[in-house]
Amino acid sequence: MSDFKDAAFGAGHDHIFLGAGHEKNERKTWAVIALCSAMMLIEIIGGSMFGSLALVADGLHMSTHAGAMLIAALAYTYARKHASDSRFVFGTGKLGDLAGFTSAIVLAMIAVLIGYEAVSRFLSPVPIHFGEAIPIAVGGLLVNLASVWLLSGGDHGHSHGHSHSHGHGHGHGHGHGHDDHAHGEEVQKIFAPSGVFAVSIFEDGVPPVFRIAPATEGSRLDASAVFVTTVRPDGTQQLFALADRGDYLESKEDIPEPHAFKAIVRMPDGEYEVEFEEHEHHDNAHDAATRDHNIRSAYIHVMADAAVSVLAIIGLVLARAFGWLWMDPLAGVIGALVIANWSYGLMRDTGAILLDMNPDRRMAENVRHAIEDRGDKVVDLHVWRVGPGHMSAVVSVATDETQRDSRFYHAVLARFKGLSHVTVEVQPYQV
Repeated sequence: MSDFKDAAFGAGHDHIFLGAGHEKNERKTWAVIALCSAMMLIEIIGGSMFGSLALVADGLHMSTHAGAMLIAALAYTYARKHASDSRFVFGTGKLGDLAGFTSAIVLAMIAVLIGYEAVSRFLSPVPIHFGEAIPIAVGGLLVNLASVWLLSGGDHGHSHGHSHSHGHGHGHGHGHGHDDHAHGEEVQKIFAPSGVFAVSIFEDGVPPVFRIAPATEGSRLDASAVFVTTVRPDGTQQLFALADRGDYLESKEDIPEPHAFKAIVRMPDGEYEVEFEEHEHHDNAHDAATRDHNIRSAYIHVMADAAVSVLAIIGLVLARAFGWLWMDPLAGVIGALVIANWSYGLMRDTGAILLDMNPDRRMAENVRHAIEDRGDKVVDLHVWRVGPGHMSAVVSVATDETQRDSRFYHAVLARFKGLSHVTVEVQPYQV
C-alpha cells in the first residue's frame, strides 16, 4: 500500500515552495536595479559629454551588475507568477538557485575580464587621469554601499529575516541573547563522579529532544542506564528513555511545549537536577536549507563591486601619492581573485541544489531516527531541497505493525519544521 500525500502545513496539495522573504527580496532587487541603472545612465551620458573614457567605462561596468540583478529580479517575478503552475512538478522554488548559478557564471566572467585588463596594464601602463578616476570610484562605491544596504535589510541575503536562534543560556537558562552561533539548544552541565555531561534541549529545525553528551574526554554513558524525568510547575511528570547516537544520547520521545521545567537526570551514580526556562522560538531550520541563493547572488554582485571600488580607490590614491602606477593593476588582480572566489562558492552551493544534493544531512538522520525509534525499518530515504526553507522527503518504510499505514508516518513527520512535501510508502516487514 503506497500513498502519495503531501504533508505541507495543512495546505492540501499545493506545491508552492518559495522562500519566506520572497516578495520582500523581489522588491529589494528591483530597487537596486533602478539605482544601478540611474547611476549607469548618469555616468555614460556625463562621460560622453565631458569626453571622459573612465566615466563611460565605469557606466558600462555598472550595466553588467544591473544585468546580473535583472536575472535575480526576473527569477523572483517568474517564480512567484508560476508558483501554482502544475507543469513545475515540485514548484518554482529552485528558480532562485538557477538564477544564482547563472549569476555566478557572470561573476566568473567579470573576474576574468578584470584580471585580463589588470595584467595588460602591468605589461603596458596607461596614463591615469586621477582627477576623474578617484571621484568616479568613490561615487561607484557609494552606489554599491547603498545597494548592499538595500539588499541586506539586516539579514545578509538569507531568506528568513529572523534567522538568528536563541543563545546558549548557561546556568539556569538565563541570558537568551540572539547570537548567530547557537544551534537551537540550551545547555546545562551535570558534574558527576564519572565526568562532566552537557544536557541540552535540541530543536534545530526538528521536534525538540533531550541530548546528553560527555563534556570531558573518556566519559561514556550507557543509554539503557540513563533516564530523564521532567517535573513541570503544575507537578506533572514525564519519563524519557534515551537512545545512543554515538557521540551523545538522545531522548526517543519529543519534549512537549512549553520548555519550562525541572529535569531530573537519573544516572548509574545518582540523580542530578537541572532547570530549563521557556525561551523565544525562531524557525531556525538549517542555514543551508533556508538560504535564498537568488538574493545572495545579487548581494555578492554588489559586494564584489564595492570591494573592487575600495581596491581601486586604494590603488589610485597610492599611485597618485607615490607614483606607483603598478598599484592600480595590482588592485585589479586582487579584486579579480576575490570575485572569482565568491563566484566559486556561489556556483558550488547553487549547483549542489540544482543536482538535488541534500543540504541538510541532519534532517535526513532525524527523519530516519523518528521512524526507526518506533521499531520500524527505513528501506529507502531521499531528502532534498525544493526551495528556500522547504525540504521534500520520499520515505519507504518496512513495518510488521499492520495498523500503521502512511497516515501514521505522515503524523510522525508532520512536526519537522521545513519538511514541506512528504511521500511515504509502507511495505510489510520481511524477515
